[in-house]
Amino acid sequence: MKLGLLTAAFPDLSLEQVAGWAAENGFEALEIACWPAAGAERRRYAGVSHIDVESLDVSAIKRVREVVEGRGLTISSLAYYPNPLDPDPAVRAHSQEHLRKVIDAAARLGVNLVGTFIGRDQSLPMEPAFAQVLEQWPPLVKFAADHGVRIAIENCPMIFSADEWPGGRNLAYSPALWRRLFEAMPGDTLGLNLDPSHLVWQLIDIPRAVREFGRRIYHVHAKDLEIDRDGLYSNGVMSLGMGWQVPRMPGLGEVHWNRFIAALIAAGYDGVVSVEHEDRSFEGDLDLVKRGFLLARNTLRPLLV
Repeated sequence: MKLGLLTAAFPDLSLEQVAGWAAENGFEALEIACWPAAGAERRRYAGVSHIDVESLDVSAIKRVREVVEGRGLTISSLAYYPNPLDPDPAVRAHSQEHLRKVIDAAARLGVNLVGTFIGRDQSLPMEPAFAQVLEQWPPLVKFAADHGVRIAIENCPMIFSADEWPGGRNLAYSPALWRRLFEAMPGDTLGLNLDPSHLVWQLIDIPRAVREFGRRIYHVHAKDLEIDRDGLYSNGVMSLGMGWQVPRMPGLGEVHWNRFIAALIAAGYDGVVSVEHEDRSFEGDLDLVKRGFLLARNTLRPLLV
């Protein structure tokens, strides 16, 4: 396994600057943020564009490869995490169209993986929402398959703030839903970008999830989660994590990283463990962000073989 990082936590640095720092500090792979360069989406850790896929000509492809490979790094995936099933038809169409551009860019860069969300129309109950997945997603899966690219769906429910309530903006958050997705869209194109932090507060057994879905794990996000016990006391589990799930750097939360990595090894996973930085304790300036990544590196490096 290789240790990597998601570049979205460095919105003000160029890809060259991120790659240089990552290589100098023991990281081996980059999960490169590819939101639209126009920057229409401005939530935390979104809207970052380290590769402008809309202007990726031959010279730009060469430059990206020089920047990454010249520092001994690899690209683990291209990253774009919108809501492809947004209830607004215009937003939904734009997200899906840009996702296609990211998939095409991955193929032209020789990267066989794109990380994204399934999405969800959070105004719909579960069954109509799932029916929408089955209507909207098969053409996207076929587009990726035709380009020789796999799609890794992150399992974040996207329930963090009032505008994402109720139901969240990403439907693929549990084993039952993963089973339904993979049964409905067979083949090897669709898999998981497994983030164990999102399983903690749902009380889902992390090693068991790895055992069941090991062959479908195409990428791994390394993010931890602290449960704020006072927040849990005040809000209860019916709040679906609102007010008591606290994203942390690996080693500062409740994920047992030794058990998680052991389960990945047993399942035959030999890909990238990509640190996803969403810890507010390590925000505010560039030095803090870097310190957060170094803490994650120091936690994970002894476990990766």
